[in-house]
Amino acid sequence: MAHTQGAYYVPHGSHWPIVGSIGLFSTVIGAANWFNGGTGLLTSPLMYLGLGIIVFMMFGWFGTVIRESISGIYNNQVDVSFRMGMMWFIFSEVMFFAAFFGALFYARMLSVPWIGGEGHGALTNYYLWQGYTPSWPTNGPGNIGGAFETIPAWHLPLVNTLLLLSSGVTITFAHHALRAGHRRALLVWLAATIALGVAFLYFQATEYMEAYQHLNLTLGSGVYGSTFFMLTGFHGMHVTLGAIMLTVMWFRCAKGHFTRDNHFGFEAVAWYWHFVDVVWLGLFVFVYVL
Repeated sequence: MAHTQGAYYVPHGSHWPIVGSIGLFSTVIGAANWFNGGTGLLTSPLMYLGLGIIVFMMFGWFGTVIRESISGIYNNQVDVSFRMGMMWFIFSEVMFFAAFFGALFYARMLSVPWIGGEGHGALTNYYLWQGYTPSWPTNGPGNIGGAFETIPAWHLPLVNTLLLLSSGVTITFAHHALRAGHRRALLVWLAATIALGVAFLYFQATEYMEAYQHLNLTLGSGVYGSTFFMLTGFHGMHVTLGAIMLTVMWFRCAKGHFTRDNHFGFEAVAWYWHFVDVVWLGLFVFVYVL
């Protein structure tokens, strides 16, 4: 396809958006039916089929964008558009986690003290939860899920904090190596980042097994259990996605796809990884320590 120098590239018609929509719809319907106790093909089989379609769509759509980028049809305006799009995406992720941190703040600082009789909640405590003394962590006045123990902050959570902070350093070294044209160092530091991310996920899974099997801390352990697993679980999902993207970047770097001056695909993943690091620091402080 001919390309006029300085012109803004407008993508051709693509079937990938409708494929992705079908995958997302199938995943959500299957997950909803499965979580609500449904049976048959419209539960977990449909969810896994939807996830497979999404993965297929991502390989196809991203492959198209990569081929267009390598062919040289993107100019500086397109690069700015990609950067702005990634910025807005990360901002939306910030708002996503802000909602869960807000729920944690509301439950801990407002809701639990209120039903314990503090402030304007005296009558609520007297008529509904008489004798309940507010504290944190808690599974509420109904003792939902039974007694539980929390994860010690200075054990596995501290190890995971050090792993993610270290990965933030290695991805920065990888970026500097790319800008300096040192391909071997780039691949080594990028591989180290991936390894640190995988190690984080391993210890996170170990922590979850410890919580369920020995501490009786589950998703059903009242307000603390739900906020703990929603925050750490969604963060773990983002780390998983980040590790997958880093792996893709490693293979692209190995094939020589990026240059010193043209490597926004790498930069975008690095931005995302730093975002994941920062979110974990908030989790470590407000969920594990305080």
